[in-house]
Amino acid sequence: MPSAAPTESSTSTERWDVHSLPRADGKTFLVTGGNAGIGYFVAEQLAGTGATVVLGSRDPGRADAAVASIRSRVPDARVRHIRLDLADLSSLEASAEALGLDRLDAVVHNAGVKFDQPPRRETGDGHEAMFGINHLGHFALTHWLAPLLTAAPEGRVITTGSFAATSERLDLDDLESTRDYQPERTYGRSKLAQMLFGFELDRRLRAVGSTVRSVVTHPGGALDSLTPSRPPLHVRTPGERLRGLPAGILVQGKDAAAWPAVRAVLDPSITGGELWAPRHFALRGTPRRRPVRGHLADAEVAAHLWSASRDLTGLEPRFGPA
Repeated sequence: MPSAAPTESSTSTERWDVHSLPRADGKTFLVTGGNAGIGYFVAEQLAGTGATVVLGSRDPGRADAAVASIRSRVPDARVRHIRLDLADLSSLEASAEALGLDRLDAVVHNAGVKFDQPPRRETGDGHEAMFGINHLGHFALTHWLAPLLTAAPEGRVITTGSFAATSERLDLDDLESTRDYQPERTYGRSKLAQMLFGFELDRRLRAVGSTVRSVVTHPGGALDSLTPSRPPLHVRTPGERLRGLPAGILVQGKDAAAWPAVRAVLDPSITGGELWAPRHFALRGTPRRRPVRGHLADAEVAAHLWSASRDLTGLEPRFGPA
């Protein structure tokens, strides 16, 4: 299992400035769900480094709007989008081919769905929707991206977890919530599955001597009322901003919630198997490395999940030495 990572030093913290990111000219990053929410701000911030940023989105109209918004804020931004529908596993090979790349420097597994009320929903493939999209879709996508990530000097897979995962445990006999569907619990378990996947992927990468790194992040607490406007994608009224200010003591906007993923993509000191989250109570603030422990470090459960995911998707991410 991954060892508990030490807290980053104050020197490392001082070197990393979320408002002055290192250049990444010549690199290409894919952000799933990059057309909205936290994913949009991950894409916008990465675009400012000179890298080519590809937004993976199932909605071309919203993706076009996101691309236009980024270009209006980032001079000479290299940004485009591809169709990506994580609910349709059979479409993901074509999405990887649509990248038109011979290498991919990083993918940020950010896209996801959350349903607050019953009924239980399923993807077209027959999987419970939150588990199917949030976890299985990214698991399968990683399979198709593996050759491109391996071709990069130090490819990275960044998997976005959630604070909601910390209080949940997987039911390995009912991963798709067929017996007792409770939306909040099912969502938390889907995010836990993503995080366990990220750590298990790291173990497998190290076992075969791959140069690809698997890093897990979570964004902390993020509110629309604390998020700067990006019309037409998101418009925050002055009243909403004022009402959200008290919550800013504990949580943050989606622009700040993007910082852990952005650092995980760009910081050369980050190694595989690490967990990055906001500094203050893992809810707000600049990103810091946090220990991987408890159920997040359960290698046995993660291995069972990996096997189940392989059986459910018919695919398996495989990496070897570059």
